[in-house]
Amino acid sequence: MLTGLTIRDVVLIDRLDLAFGPGLAVLTGETGAGKSILLDALGLALGARADSGLVRNGAKQAVVTASFDVPEGHGSSEILEEMGIEVDGPVILRRVVTADGRSRAFANDEPVNVATLKRLGETLVEIQGQFDQRGLMDPATHRDTLDEYGGHGPLQAAIRNAHRSWSDARAAHQRAREELERARTEEDLLRHNVEELDAAQPEDGEETRLAQDRTILANAAQILEAMNTAVGALQNEHGADRAVAGAQRSLERVRDRAGDKLDVVLEGLE
Repeated sequence: MLTGLTIRDVVLIDRLDLAFGPGLAVLTGETGAGKSILLDALGLALGARADSGLVRNGAKQAVVTASFDVPEGHGSSEILEEMGIEVDGPVILRRVVTADGRSRAFANDEPVNVATLKRLGETLVEIQGQFDQRGLMDPATHRDTLDEYGGHGPLQAAIRNAHRSWSDARAAHQRAREELERARTEEDLLRHNVEELDAAQPEDGEETRLAQDRTILANAAQILEAMNTAVGALQNEHGADRAVAGAQRSLERVRDRAGDKLDVVLEGLE
């Protein structure tokens, strides 16, 4: 049942806190006293369409909070549990409408969309007007009404639990199938990689040799130039010692770029 209604900055209402006790509660007043505003405010908390015209003139936003005490197994509790919102005590619905018409909805202080707020409101409040028999005409209420009349609450709970278990098992099965498919895809990729490695026939130390070859090829021009300089130094006529020293200097400058290709030559010059 509705136990409290808190209204802030709705139309003519600045601040209003209403508490409702057990039994029949009646609001009376002459025309224009604000009875309809109270219903409009309650409607906001129950997911009714938001309108910036409901925000009090000069205020930035209107806020309405409705609190309900519900019995165990109530329809609102089931909706909240489906959304992962904890239900421990009263169900509290809150709606915030800004002056530009935007709105936010909350259930037990957790943000929800307006459609969910409306679903919750339909389980908590039934509004009957002079020409409105919505509760009786709405087909969505017929099954629950019949089940309640037939005393099938325990059976409903058992079916609900069985369906939840089936849904969880179905989801787990789907996850397992997806994981198996990913494993098969990964297996195909690994087999393809192994086949490529087998076809390449890698050898011990091959990576080092290839890296050395890449270095030599990348510096081929500098190495060739140094070798030509060394040959030229050995062919000059200024004495053997100067010729050998000049050749050594030229080759030493590119020794680290040629890997071990010049080691024998430099040992001979030495």
